Amino acid sequence: MSLKHAILVLLETEPSSGYDLVKHFKRSLGYFWNAKHQQVYQQLKKLTEAQWVTFQAHSQSDKPDKKIYEITQRGKEELSKWIKQPVKTNRINDSLLVKLYGGHLAPRKNLMQELENHTEIHQSTLENLERIEQLYLSLNEEKKAHYLLPYMTLRRGIIGERAWLEWAEEVKNTLQRQSPDIKKAD
Repeated sequence: MSLKHAILVLLETEPSSGYDLVKHFKRSLGYFWNAKHQQVYQQLKKLTEAQWVTFQAHSQSDKPDKKIYEITQRGKEELSKWIKQPVKTNRINDSLLVKLYGGHLAPRKNLMQELENHTEIHQSTLENLERIEQLYLSLNEEKKAHYLLPYMTLRRGIIGERAWLEWAEEVKNTLQRQSPDIKKAD
């Protein structure tokens, strides 16, 4: 997948400014597809040149014009073509797993602290995803039906975070059994 297709998916849902797209990446898509501010604006320029999106400039009093981007028919055709193509299986690069794999080279206390730090982040992410889920569950049936597939991506995130936290607990228990001097973090 490329960033351009993620942007097209968002614009197909609703016209947005570059700033709004960046916020979408931070709030929703960012849980499974990261994009930096600069990358979004670079892609919007390329998408405009390819005529996959268009924009209307809205003047603002003390700021530069705000561009509201909208997907074009040509962009919808590209998105439709991309949606029909198979995607590659996701491969992960996880530094924590590499560190744990080589954990025999590090003091157990350091590994435990690193695991605790990551656990806090994953717990926070899970709580954020569960808050979003509550918003979805509070929608009326028509809106739930409209957002069903985005909700399924949310469920994948929730299940993934829960699985990660369960795995981390297993690793912590293993480290404590190997080094009983390590105290369980509260």
